[in-house]
Amino acid sequence: MQKRTVRARERVSTTAQKIRSHLAWNDFEIILAIATAGSLSGASRALGVSHATVFRRLGEVEQRLGVTLFERNRTGYQPTLAGEELADTAKIMDEAALAAERKVAGRDLEPSGEIYTTTTDSLLMGLLAPLFTQFRHQYPAIMLDVAISNQLFNLTRREADVAIRPSNLPPENLIGRRLTTIGQAVYGHRSLGLNPGASIESLTSQPWIGAGPRLQDSALDQWMDKNELKAACVYRVDTLVSILSAIHARMGLAVLPCYLADEDPDIIQLSDPIPELEYGLWFLMHPDLRGVVKIHALKDFLTEAIQAQKQRLAGPLLG
Repeated sequence: MQKRTVRARERVSTTAQKIRSHLAWNDFEIILAIATAGSLSGASRALGVSHATVFRRLGEVEQRLGVTLFERNRTGYQPTLAGEELADTAKIMDEAALAAERKVAGRDLEPSGEIYTTTTDSLLMGLLAPLFTQFRHQYPAIMLDVAISNQLFNLTRREADVAIRPSNLPPENLIGRRLTTIGQAVYGHRSLGLNPGASIESLTSQPWIGAGPRLQDSALDQWMDKNELKAACVYRVDTLVSILSAIHARMGLAVLPCYLADEDPDIIQLSDPIPELEYGLWFLMHPDLRGVVKIHALKDFLTEAIQAQKQRLAGPLLG
């Protein structure tokens, strides 16, 4: 049985080598998308084309080659041995194209062109928006394309060139620079009449706003559990900007980064920055972009501008 399987794979490999020259890249792209998604609908979403287009193009490839590439069943599209061979080849081609794109992007002679950047809504609102404006004045030939997400985009696949993210453990496959430390403290609406500097124990009788699970802040979750504040939570939400809005609506008290809340006259800081909740602010990029002039221009600019606000970002001590 094993020998038959090996011989079958050898025949498929030989067949694939013969037919490969008859395939264009978009044919490989279709095969890889279906193999990855396991369905035509998933492939159509990944490629940004209609379900009917994927079905038609797969049929054309199979007819041209005279080979069945996928078995259709109730659970989706399962690649045959021929389909696996071509999907593996397509993956290698895709990875090589992405690597070449990253390397070519590093040949800029002048800081110009687009920089695809991802960051969080709270960092854009409380820190980065005015800095991006200053950067544009200094480098008018660079256009920033900013994607807002609480999830780290895949920099390997060029979903973004640069990530400006809060983290105490950035991904090992990325390189970058720790820009500063972000402090967090307890905040509440001024109308509640609470005194700054009150102990956390004295605030447990107040309603609290917690972070939803999609915010993925395990340190905050552990801190609230340790201080017996989970039972006091009346509301949870999954972005820091939404937590700030809930404080404005007098929903309760919450922990926020100091940079986001300290400029708001209606919000008061009730505690010192909490040491176990501080985190680093990172400028991250893929190693292949190490020599890109425009990206180094952004990194150097943000390093200087953010470190000039180091005290504000770490959060003020009360008293």
